[in-house]
Amino acid sequence: MSATAGAGGSGGAGGAGVVVTGMGMVTPVGCSADEVVSAMCEGRSGLARPVPGGPLDGSLEVAGFAPPIDPASVLPGPESRVVDRYIVLALRAAEDAMADAGIEVGRDVDPHRIAVVLSGTGGLATLEAQVVVRAARGRLGVSPYLLPGMLPNMAAARVAIRYGIRGYSSAVATACAAGAQSVAEGFRLLREDLADVVVAGCAEAPLFPTLVDTFSNARALARGWADDPTGASRPFDRRRNGLVLGEGAGVLVLERAAHADGRGAAGYAEVLGWGASNDAHHPTTPRPDGGGAAACMRMALRSAGIGPAEVGYVNAHGTGTKVGDAAEAAAIREVFGPAGPPVSSTKAVTGHLLGASGVVESAVSVLALRRGLLPPTHNLDDPDPACELDHVRKGPRPVPGIGHVLSNSFGFGGHNVSLVLGHPGTRLVRPV
Repeated sequence: MSATAGAGGSGGAGGAGVVVTGMGMVTPVGCSADEVVSAMCEGRSGLARPVPGGPLDGSLEVAGFAPPIDPASVLPGPESRVVDRYIVLALRAAEDAMADAGIEVGRDVDPHRIAVVLSGTGGLATLEAQVVVRAARGRLGVSPYLLPGMLPNMAAARVAIRYGIRGYSSAVATACAAGAQSVAEGFRLLREDLADVVVAGCAEAPLFPTLVDTFSNARALARGWADDPTGASRPFDRRRNGLVLGEGAGVLVLERAAHADGRGAAGYAEVLGWGASNDAHHPTTPRPDGGGAAACMRMALRSAGIGPAEVGYVNAHGTGTKVGDAAEAAAIREVFGPAGPPVSSTKAVTGHLLGASGVVESAVSVLALRRGLLPPTHNLDDPDPACELDHVRKGPRPVPGIGHVLSNSFGFGGHNVSLVLGHPGTRLVRPV
């Protein structure tokens, strides 16, 4: 995309804001911004049944499968054979984000002034496979490459190695809130002048038998949709009965607006603020009144320096669970009042990408902001009265002139994270 001149956001042209200058995604509905947003607006679902006779056949009815990626396309030959799929997804999304930002470490940014915050549950499928090997072949059969192939910090480490990133590096462990919190952590690093650029994101590859079985046995997965997998994820709908697991990755390149201006980079959007809270209620179930989520959204609005009336769209966490959706709807009503902003959940077409959802949905929120076109919640045929909101459904909604959007991510353990995004505070603006 070529850049155009435009008025800056709250950071102003050449200001101190934190802007998004690059995006990379791997999702069940595509791997480019245009593919992903078009699928969400058109209702082109990425949900499907598992391969008959495959390892997941019988364990779950439907899932969101990301495209296959050859590990050798993102890692040198021998190394590509010993890493978990989540690392491969992370590297591909990071590669696309860095290319999209047009940034080269050493040329455009000091290696010590670029950071990486890239999270994920880790390579549990690789761990499981090695447990099986040990049971069959004994302790000497265990691969010496197990830890570098599956640890939760290894996506961040691999990206740092690939690009020569020598600044701050970390991985966040807040379950399904981890991706959004990685973006928040990047925002904090830039605002505190601890970096000029941050590669922030999350990757998840949860589609293997043991993890699927624990979700299934907890009765958390949507069921009864084997004949219609595309209808299984139904956020806020009266017929919703569980989430649909998905795999994927999302990476954003965040940059100080002044630094982006200095190298002539264009911004997609500005990260204006964030909030985080804990429900302190239950390991897996949110507070039914949505109190923790409401506190998180209020904190994000205060951090951004805006009021509830200035938010033009909320991208909801909306996973399709009975308690979770109702609790989030209650929280949104509490923060924004009965006449609140339009709301949608894009998990209806991607499934729940766990921690990666927050980054992908932040990118989608950015593009909705810029296009003035809100993606709908597909499969929302009969809204649950307990989830009463201004739902975007039955097709995308044109809303020109949106100023700010809010994206929610909530995770097991009661972790809540909300991000507020606005128009970019750079001299050059990405056309969309």
